[in-house]
Amino acid sequence: MKNRQDSLAPSPGMTLAECLRQKLEGAIAAGHLEPGSRLDEQEIAQRFGVSRTPVREAFRLMAANNLVELRGRQGATVRSIKAQALIEMFQVMAELEGLCARLAARRVSQAWGAEIGEIHQRLVTAGKTADIDVFYDINQEFHEAIYEASRNAFLADQTRKLRNQVAAYRRRVTRMPNRIADTIREHEAIMQAILAHDPERAHSAMRDHVNLLGDNLLDFLAAFE
Repeated sequence: MKNRQDSLAPSPGMTLAECLRQKLEGAIAAGHLEPGSRLDEQEIAQRFGVSRTPVREAFRLMAANNLVELRGRQGATVRSIKAQALIEMFQVMAELEGLCARLAARRVSQAWGAEIGEIHQRLVTAGKTADIDVFYDINQEFHEAIYEASRNAFLADQTRKLRNQVAAYRRRVTRMPNRIADTIREHEAIMQAILAHDPERAHSAMRDHVNLLGDNLLDFLAAFE
């Protein structure tokens, strides 16, 4: 984040603090800000060309979403989550995303099929290059498309909030051995279930895809040792 210059262009009705919160939450979700890293108030203010006031307010908004921890004079840090709490959060995340897939299977449009197919093909191509960053970003697009296809704005919003909290750790999962190949296979199953308008199968496939089970759980826990 350091030594970069960026600009804020708030949408109508959005404050500078809200726009800045979106930028920083995006950086956390993308893995550019790691858990435990300190957010430098002055550096961020200079980078975006704003005073410290909207930066402080953005930190408070992010703290309300459990993305950062405010530590008095120590400032704000990106929230770190213990392994047991993460496992529990992944379980809830799996059910939320499973519900998104269930509703998508019931409400999916024909145009969505072409869109999700294009995203999936780009994921397959990225998997062949083994570029984790590109693969992860396209993976996020795939999940986002399913949130939208659920046509439930509240569910999509709650799912995104939890996703943002665990995003850096989901990236760690992507780096596990064989995870890229498994992700492509699991996405294929999810996509086919939704396109077949099979809510039960779509829910189950997505839940198993997101949840940490079996060897994936053991490998994930090993990363914390």
